[in-house]
Amino acid sequence: MQIEISPTRRGLIIGAAQAFTAFVVVGTALASQTLPKMTVTRDPSCGCCGDWVEHMKNAGFPVDVAQVDDVMPLKARLGVPEALMSCHTAEIGGYVIEGHVPAEAVKRLLIERPKAIGIAVAGMPVGSPGMEVPGQSPQPYEIVIFSDGKQHVFARYRGHQQI
Repeated sequence: MQIEISPTRRGLIIGAAQAFTAFVVVGTALASQTLPKMTVTRDPSCGCCGDWVEHMKNAGFPVDVAQVDDVMPLKARLGVPEALMSCHTAEIGGYVIEGHVPAEAVKRLLIERPKAIGIAVAGMPVGSPGMEVPGQSPQPYEIVIFSDGKQHVFARYRGHQQI
């Protein structure tokens, strides 16, 4: 006896939806497990740098930290514009991350892979990752994407939230 299986259109749509959902769930789980390693170079006496490193680790990034007395030569070698310099410099996936950039912006950079040297948050805005101050409202700030002689806004944030 032979049983003939004839899938209905509804059955095919439901099966496709289930397969897509499984793909998204598994893909998201794998993506979060395969974030590239970040190397952060910082001054050993800077507390906010350590807080930013913890922010990145909490977001799933594996992080190596190099502590040096003078980060300026590294910034110059990597091409960080002087106006965008902050207290620490990170390298990840062929990009430079300067200052208190939120983890979500770094993930976006790694997904989109624009042609650039890196992204930066100039200075140390209150409320940015690593710069949280109890009792003070987060300041709005820009994340700037930069390449040789060019800069433009990559994202705008207030605290950890994109605006």
